[in-house]
Amino acid sequence: MTSENWRKSSYSGGQGGECVEVASVPGIVAIRDTKDQGAGPVLRITAEAWKTFTNGIK
Repeated sequence: MTSENWRKSSYSGGQGGECVEVASVPGIVAIRDTKDQGAGPVLRITAEAWKTFTNGIK
């Protein structure tokens, strides 16, 4: 994932304390904490799992 792929959630807090970013490539969605862009963990899930997750929280 390159830096151009990452998008910050529109629901993230303005102070940067509760921000998540997502990036996608065909078939995979990656999620990370904005505070730990370089060193923090990245959760990678299938695009289908992401769709199920986002539909469930709507």
